Amino acid sequence: MRVETCHFCSRPVYPSKGITFVRNDAKMFRFCRSKCHKNFKMKRQPRKLKWTKTHRAMHGKEMIVDSSLLLSQFAKRRNVPVKYDRNLVAATLKAMERVEEIRQRRERVFTKRRLAGKLAREKQRLEDRKTVAEGEHLIRKELRDMEERNIPLEAAKVTGKVLGEEKVRQKKKARILVDGGVEEQMDVD
Repeated sequence: MRVETCHFCSRPVYPSKGITFVRNDAKMFRFCRSKCHKNFKMKRQPRKLKWTKTHRAMHGKEMIVDSSLLLSQFAKRRNVPVKYDRNLVAATLKAMERVEEIRQRRERVFTKRRLAGKLAREKQRLEDRKTVAEGEHLIRKELRDMEERNIPLEAAKVTGKVLGEEKVRQKKKARILVDGGVEEQMDVD
């Protein structure tokens, strides 16, 4: 059973599933679903769509070793049968173990790098708390001044209410005269 990859989003396309598009120059394109086919027909770039593997790989969301290695190179077809050889099998098993070890190490580095942002945010938050603790006397002074002016604490918060007296605006009609003067008329509510 040959499992192809979608030309657009790099998902697996199983036999008898998806859409095959053959261009006039006999190049075949396999798509996993109509969404990929429609986006291909609209000439959209998979690198610019966040849900494709190429976008995720380019922006550091997928486990990929090198940006020059694209996803198609990982899953190359190897259909040539090889004769059984004990030494070859032993070397292959050793190589598989080594590859697995390298993959796990890279995953650890990848997760550390992804979590570094979270650690930086936590560090910044601690620094902010420290700054607030150092300037707490200023905040207390501000609160004391507000109490002395008899401004309630609820009013000091940004709640959309106006502090102090509220003046009602009235529209005034005015007419501009030819000689440059202004003639005021009655107030309009």
